Amino acid sequence: ALDGVDLDIKDGESIAILGPSGCGKSTMLRVVAGLIMLDAPNQGEIEYGEEDWTRMNAKERRVGIVFQNYALYPHMHSKKNLGFFFKMHKREEEVDERVEIVSKMMGVGFDQLLDRRPKALSGGQQQRVAIARCIVRDPTVFLFDEPLSNLDAKLRTRTRVEIKRLLRRFNITTVYVTHDQTEAQAMGDRIVVMQAGTIQQLGTYREIYDNPANMFVAGFVGAPPMNLIAGKAGNGGVDVDGHFFELRNESLMNASGDPVHLGVRPEDVSLSHQQ
Repeated sequence: ALDGVDLDIKDGESIAILGPSGCGKSTMLRVVAGLIMLDAPNQGEIEYGEEDWTRMNAKERRVGIVFQNYALYPHMHSKKNLGFFFKMHKREEEVDERVEIVSKMMGVGFDQLLDRRPKALSGGQQQRVAIARCIVRDPTVFLFDEPLSNLDAKLRTRTRVEIKRLLRRFNITTVYVTHDQTEAQAMGDRIVVMQAGTIQQLGTYREIYDNPANMFVAGFVGAPPMNLIAGKAGNGGVDVDGHFFELRNESLMNASGDPVHLGVRPEDVSLSHQQ
């Protein structure tokens, strides 16, 4: 699922991993979390600062993860969901204080959710509880696995703003997996574009949009995507069915007759009367 992936994330940075279904983005998240272990030395390494996480168990990595399906315990009300980590580690005396602090962080109305079980909560409310459960553990890394895909468009937009506000407040390193370009643009300081288990390009959304590394990125990033028109290189430009587009590109000067693709963004196209 992952093929030669090499990625450095800065301390406090939010990285959005963007790609189509089956590209390996969720697998990468699970490797970081320790849910998928790298057993053989030649499978790679996971490092956090000076710590080697490669053989470290998931419970020792101090990560907070929010899943697509929320993964709340259905028989527990929200407060017990938040406090379950501390119960398992025999630190139950910390629960009340931690939950109170996180409730204030999560904003108005969150305390009213604490006495309700997941089945009594809407999708957006369950997501808020799942995020709060992630925060209450005071993790070193936040991991989000397409956390908004089950919400409607309006609620998704509002929840996205809430998550971004919290991330800026905590300034904790974050890996955010999504197939939604708008979400990636909003949540990531930088974006990783993946295909078939490989990283195709890494950069800000603007860098990727303006200078795609290859045809996959050019056709994937952007809504609507870039128009890709087959042509032939020559004289610093591209010939498309007898129409020459002068680009003054040096790499095209020495590629006369070679097949190339001309990429045109939709906003750069305008209609005019035929001459």
